Amino acid sequence: MARQLDEQIAGRFAVGQRLRVLDVGMGQGTQALRLARLGHHVTGVEQDATMIAAAREAVAREPEGIRERVRLVQGDGRDTGVHFLPGSFDVVLCHGVLMYVEEPDPLVAGLARVLAPGGLLSLLVRNGDALAMRPGLAGDWSGALSAFDTTAYRNRLGLDVRADRLAALTATLDGIAAPLHAWYGVRVFTDTAADDAAVPDDLETLLAVEERAGRTDPYRGVAALLHLCGVRG
Repeated sequence: MARQLDEQIAGRFAVGQRLRVLDVGMGQGTQALRLARLGHHVTGVEQDATMIAAAREAVAREPEGIRERVRLVQGDGRDTGVHFLPGSFDVVLCHGVLMYVEEPDPLVAGLARVLAPGGLLSLLVRNGDALAMRPGLAGDWSGALSAFDTTAYRNRLGLDVRADRLAALTATLDGIAAPLHAWYGVRVFTDTAADDAAVPDDLETLLAVEERAGRTDPYRGVAALLHLCGVRG
């Protein structure tokens, strides 16, 4: 996903331009820190106290030049209008968040509001068109059968959450004047790997396969996650 994001940033902005980045639901700050290390000014928003504490610890371990480019805000991603002015950011990330939001459209509209004209909106969501893949590949036939007609599922944390269909999110992005520019699949072949699986020796080859599959039909359509990139008009 990081490679996909970098590809979209490189295609939209001048080389060396220091971008204003907002990472909503940043978790422990993996993407936020990665982008700060590349020279961008990053604001991270996270509601969970444990996660934002981990992000603060991670930022504190960075050199001063990187620390000063990162701002952390504890808050709900649906309240971006409270914290930020319209058009405040060149890039807005919202990765792995929409599945926990019952009504995602207001959240996505709020993200677009703080995005500058020509800015990039990056969403990572559960693929509602491929919910039968994981139980099907695991031999859970009743689970696979029931997954065809729903966007609800239980994740690996045991939480009941929701997925998004590509067509519906495409319509949402059109409606908020940030139409879909590109989309990718994420975790095409690796979704069924155990959480504690060892990292393979040929990791670069694995990543190359996933990257190729994530941009190629029909593979990307059955990925566990979808990475959608919209551009603010």
